[in-house]
Amino acid sequence: MESELPTFKEKNPQLEVVTELIRGQHPHLKGFYKNKNERVVCVNNMTPEDILLYATRLRNALGRKVVKLKTMHVTKHPSVQGTWTTDVKF
Repeated sequence: MESELPTFKEKNPQLEVVTELIRGQHPHLKGFYKNKNERVVCVNNMTPEDILLYATRLRNALGRKVVKLKTMHVTKHPSVQGTWTTDVKF
């Protein structure tokens, strides 16, 4: 990881990449976003390629919280008759 991290820093000058050693904790990546949100990804026992993949995912994320949807079907104007299904019961 020490050899691939400087190239990741050069490719992404808009990011601030800081490394620190904390004894007694698993290695992790933290993403701090402008909207004051934070995401943490544990990278314990991962290859350097996987760690770079998670770092780019943190970079590409918007930093919004994940919202669980109540239904599988999302629309602005729900049907009065209900959702369509293939199972027709007479």
